[in-house]
Amino acid sequence: MTQHTNALTVAALTLALTGLAHAAELTPQQARISDEAIYSDHTTYQQTQDRIQALNDAGRPVRDYALSKAQCWLDVSFHEYTRNDRSDFPQEALAESEKLIVAMEQGVSPIPTGTPLVNGAARVREDLWKLLGAIHGTPGFACAQQAVACGEVELVHAGNEYNQQQWRHAKPYIQIAEDRVADAEAMARTCGGVAPPVPVQLTANVLFEFDRRGLADVREHSLGTVDRALGRVREEGLSIAAVRLVGHADRMQGRGFDYNQSLSRDRAETVKAYLVGQGVDPALIAYEYRGDTEQVQSCEGLRDRAALHECLLPNRRVEVKLEAVRAPGADR
Repeated sequence: MTQHTNALTVAALTLALTGLAHAAELTPQQARISDEAIYSDHTTYQQTQDRIQALNDAGRPVRDYALSKAQCWLDVSFHEYTRNDRSDFPQEALAESEKLIVAMEQGVSPIPTGTPLVNGAARVREDLWKLLGAIHGTPGFACAQQAVACGEVELVHAGNEYNQQQWRHAKPYIQIAEDRVADAEAMARTCGGVAPPVPVQLTANVLFEFDRRGLADVREHSLGTVDRALGRVREEGLSIAAVRLVGHADRMQGRGFDYNQSLSRDRAETVKAYLVGQGVDPALIAYEYRGDTEQVQSCEGLRDRAALHECLLPNRRVEVKLEAVRAPGADR
């Protein structure tokens, strides 16, 4: 796309938003103390929902990226409003929904696909951002656009929760984003019923409790990401060609660098044993360990030890990278 075309798109979107930028306006936070104020805000949400429905009624598919993203921004805004979030997040998320609605109503094309970190949300899980970004512009995006759009919004939602109450409150929304990414990758691979590219890459992160290394010490929901990856191998008629495991530890070095190296190695070996127990050929599994050298969550400023351990959970991980190919004779 040329710079001239980009400029026209931006100009058209700006024109479309003129006069409507504040149509979906919530009651100021300090004034949300009466039934009348709450009723007014619920009316605003319903009116915004009605505009999304009208776009769908006019023929815009539910799976459309812009329509999906408008709906997901609206959903997270209302979710936080009902949780009495007194920050600017509900209003700013609602505004993002309305920007997309106005663009669709005015026929702007193409609609920008950027995802702003509203309310100063932290950019958490860079790996998930990269996976979603890689699907944009591919043929499979046509099938995956709803999951991509909502995955991006949930990552912003998680980043907002992280800023307000750290990892403990962000993790449910990160898990939702992980599920969206997994769905998007699966939809993109099988889009149009065409055999997926060879090889197919499947990823998961197995998370461990602080200073633990056994299977009983794994967070159950994270082990589920491995199970879902293995399930997709079976469902899509694939066979595993190789598995690479990378073990990690958090930055707490009470027992020293060498201890964290050993801890990350043992975690990788635990995940290897689990995969073998699930029927993966041990000859296909390679692993390495990196101790505390690759942190994905810093958690600076936390003094409470229990809260710090919980915040550092993403660093106590084993990255699981499965390379799969279509099994001989598989028919899809």
